[in-house]
Amino acid sequence: MITDVAAWAAHPQLSAEQHRQLAPTMELAARSPFYQRFYRGRWPRTRAELAALPFTTKRHLRESYPFGMLAVGIDEVASYHESSGTGGVPTPSFYTQRDWDDIADRYARKWVGLDASDVLLVRTPYALMMTGHMAHAGARRRGAMVVPGDNRSVVMPYARVIRVLHDLGVTLTWSLPTETLIWAQAARAAGYEPARDFPALRALFVAGEPMSPARRRRIGEIWDVPVLEEYGSTETGPLAGQCPADRLHLWADRAVFEVHDPRTGQTRGEGTGQLVVTMLGREAMPLLRYNLEDDVEVSHEPCPCGWQLPTVRVLGRSAFGHRVGRAVITQAGLEDIVFSLPLEYNVMFWRARTDGATLQVQIEVAPTVRAAACAAVEAAIAATYGIRANVEGLPPGGLVPERILTTPAEVIKPRSLFGAKENWDSALLYY
Repeated sequence: MITDVAAWAAHPQLSAEQHRQLAPTMELAARSPFYQRFYRGRWPRTRAELAALPFTTKRHLRESYPFGMLAVGIDEVASYHESSGTGGVPTPSFYTQRDWDDIADRYARKWVGLDASDVLLVRTPYALMMTGHMAHAGARRRGAMVVPGDNRSVVMPYARVIRVLHDLGVTLTWSLPTETLIWAQAARAAGYEPARDFPALRALFVAGEPMSPARRRRIGEIWDVPVLEEYGSTETGPLAGQCPADRLHLWADRAVFEVHDPRTGQTRGEGTGQLVVTMLGREAMPLLRYNLEDDVEVSHEPCPCGWQLPTVRVLGRSAFGHRVGRAVITQAGLEDIVFSLPLEYNVMFWRARTDGATLQVQIEVAPTVRAAACAAVEAAIAATYGIRANVEGLPPGGLVPERILTTPAEVIKPRSLFGAKENWDSALLYY
């Protein structure tokens, strides 16, 4: 089993590695009640036979809730998770301890390194999702100290995030890309400069939302450290990591990847379409030809980094965009425009909406450069899409209020006995 990503520069036998793991994977899938019914004994022995089988979809996972996809006894399950995007009936995910060993190993594949000298701030959710847990497990596997910061937690407001980043000498972080921009604003509200006053910080690990190259560059400029993008899901764990050449590589030694074009119905090993994943060696909940429904572009062209692994560009489900007149506006396209503004404009937060005829954009920008910033965005939209947009500059705090950045934690514990002048309305409604 390869754990060091650099080893892939001298390990081109990817197909042989996938073939070696396919038969044991089918044995695991044969224990799943879902696949017993779904494939009716048609267990593939080669990738060609696998490609002839139907897709597993999110609908199948929901219809199998809670235990229909489970291939082992409850006594073998280490943890249960649900996706953050689940509405209504959840998409269940189960993992054994051996599955977790694999997840932790995949997460720890970082070209900047991850070891016992590191302090990792985990700023993604722990509740039901697996993002926080896999970072925690991956860091501990390499001996690093973990700061379990969680996300959207009343006990971990942004003021506390900045204190922890600074006082504990955090070296690495794990979060949504947007979080890192909010931290920068919160740091400045606390009197710190991101690129100067956090000398221990050496990289930011981000995932969970599509991110344009311009935004990744801007985050790196603000913090003056590398920004490493990751890609995966609650159902699969980590699927790809970033190389020194700033490209995402699929962990194709741990999964078989295909690209499905829903317009033509064709499925190939590369190209543009929806990513289809077969997890190799998954015990608790085998997934064969699972269509993530994420829009991607997969390539087998050589990468300057030398890793012998396919590369992927994650386009996101917002890639279809919204029509404005005769143009189709995408979030990625607008994001590239906004984050191509000069660094000194300090534009980090924006939003846009359209009614189909007009495009309205708001950016948070200081009054001294507001006119120039708005004019630049309007000109770029006109040049890129051939439409006129109404770009409005909001004062700092107009999109991300200062109170969000500076309010300290206020945690109330369960309590039933109060003094005469104390507020007892929150006796049991603690948080």
